[in-house]
Amino acid sequence: MIFLNEWLKNCKFKIFNSMNTVRIRPLKPALQTIAVEELNEVPQRVIDDVETLRDWVLKQPHLRGCTEHQFLLAFLRGTKFSLERAKLKYDRFYTLQASIPEVFNERRLATDPLTLDIVRSGILLRVPQHEEDAGPCVTIIRAGSYDTSKYKFQDIIRVGSMFGEIMMFEDENATISGYVEIMDMKGITGTHLFALQPELLRKFSTYADEAMPTRQKAIHFINVPPAFEAGFNTLKSFFPAKIKSRISVSSQPDAIFKLVSPDYLPVEYGGTHGVMADISHSMESMLSAYAQYFLDSQHFGCDEKLRELDNRPQKKSSTFGAVGSFRKLQID
Repeated sequence: MIFLNEWLKNCKFKIFNSMNTVRIRPLKPALQTIAVEELNEVPQRVIDDVETLRDWVLKQPHLRGCTEHQFLLAFLRGTKFSLERAKLKYDRFYTLQASIPEVFNERRLATDPLTLDIVRSGILLRVPQHEEDAGPCVTIIRAGSYDTSKYKFQDIIRVGSMFGEIMMFEDENATISGYVEIMDMKGITGTHLFALQPELLRKFSTYADEAMPTRQKAIHFINVPPAFEAGFNTLKSFFPAKIKSRISVSSQPDAIFKLVSPDYLPVEYGGTHGVMADISHSMESMLSAYAQYFLDSQHFGCDEKLRELDNRPQKKSSTFGAVGSFRKLQID
């Protein structure tokens, strides 16, 4: 709980800051090294790079989205500082949201009672990391722990998507090293399996892969009942090809310790770091800090009627556009 509280206390970036003030959080040395060596980041140019992308966003009549600097920086890091790819991913970020209305709707608010109930119940756990850890961030989704008569799986995905966006502002481990999802199937029933909605998983996985700037490193299904293990392996067919290779399925009770150190896990998972309620409380505090962002997000999106006729067409299948060099391309 100690470094969870420190994390919240030290979150210096606020989305309520003036749009005219560039505020970029400095990186820890280990993450800075990864950003430079793997993401083509040039520390001395980051502010100029972000301003260049922001100028482009503001010129697009069909796009209405967040232009906060730390948010935009996530898109640059997620595309290895290619302006062309960052522009297209930003566009796709808002375009694809419209294709998943069961997730991106009026309930996507920090004050929504259902959202708060899910956070407080510990269905989703953002595993805290030590300050010096430069590895991917980890989320545990306790898919077998929720009441299917009270929540739909799309409600769980909605809340997960909200924290995914908060991490674009607050978690450099996510924007630089990527993230790992652990789907805990302990307590899973036939009702839960039906509620998983494979088609929704497919659509949201495509959105996560093609539109979210954070890099998904793996999806691990753990505590899968042995009788269902083969069935869970068939779920791979609903994921994009690139993600299939990142999925693992295990019925072994100690599988989580191969993925996350016990030092990071709450006691309910055999760890030594507080209890799940500590994590849920910190997540609720973080969500509350972004209440205005999610309120503003209700008005974000892509208006296809206003998309300029000379814009390059957006492919709806996978990646689109050339890689390009951020510093060689000119803004149109």
